[in-house]
Amino acid sequence: MFGDPRRLHPVAGFGRLANAYEVRVWRPRRLAGMLYALPLVGATTVAAARLEKRVSTGRRFAVRTLVIWACLGGRSLWREAMLMAQALETGDLAAARQRAPNLVGRDPSELDSAELCRATVESVAENTSDAIVAPLVWAAVAGAGGCAGYRAANTLDAMVGHRSARYREFGWAAARLDDLVNWPAALLTAALAVLTAPLIGGDTAVAWRVFRRDGRAHPSPNAGRVEAAFAGALAVRLGGQNRYHGEVEVRPTLGTGQAPSRDDIIRAVRLSQVVTFATVALIVVTSGRR
Repeated sequence: MFGDPRRLHPVAGFGRLANAYEVRVWRPRRLAGMLYALPLVGATTVAAARLEKRVSTGRRFAVRTLVIWACLGGRSLWREAMLMAQALETGDLAAARQRAPNLVGRDPSELDSAELCRATVESVAENTSDAIVAPLVWAAVAGAGGCAGYRAANTLDAMVGHRSARYREFGWAAARLDDLVNWPAALLTAALAVLTAPLIGGDTAVAWRVFRRDGRAHPSPNAGRVEAAFAGALAVRLGGQNRYHGEVEVRPTLGTGQAPSRDDIIRAVRLSQVVTFATVALIVVTSGRR
């Protein structure tokens, strides 16, 4: 309903704290990365859990609601994707490239319209799990502490979980921790995308085949499954050559359809929204049975 605040976002504040801590502990070693990631995630988890526990029962709902709001990113994700679709519809490639860093980490300077469409659809798919389903799942499982701790791990992965020269070793712990905490949500996101594919004009059987065949080919154990499920549901082809921080990565092909178009960005946003509501409904139903 409200989206992210333009200024003073709690996650941005955590990022500034993590940057300051990184200056003190950075070393090109995995152990240094563990001493960076684990205390930050642990402290965030404990702080949110203790806050939720200390307040009265009547205020506990408000605390958990505020934490979930701070950790969700669905509104921003959908808005940025739709703004990208608008820029591509008008043929404003410069504006589209300028918006790309709000969605993807790859170098947008040489991306054409087709590659920007692919990048946006891939981002919508992956972030449906990372920024929407995972925070909701961890809030349902472990309350405010679980939700805040997950978001801390995911934020650190975005900051240092790269294969660049600086972070190849230091960022290893953050990347592996994010893989671990994202795994349940990624599988749930993929399953819901497959099941709800008909609601956006897709085919459940096709989405299931693409998910089973291509999901494991991706270097990320979680993003690959979600992107494969979205590729099958949208009947598009994802994957290809990406440039990150001056290095080129060739991602495997996911799906057998056409390359994504501007209309597929809109359909991906719709699928993300459907998956979001399905996740909420599933949590409400299962919570009511406990």
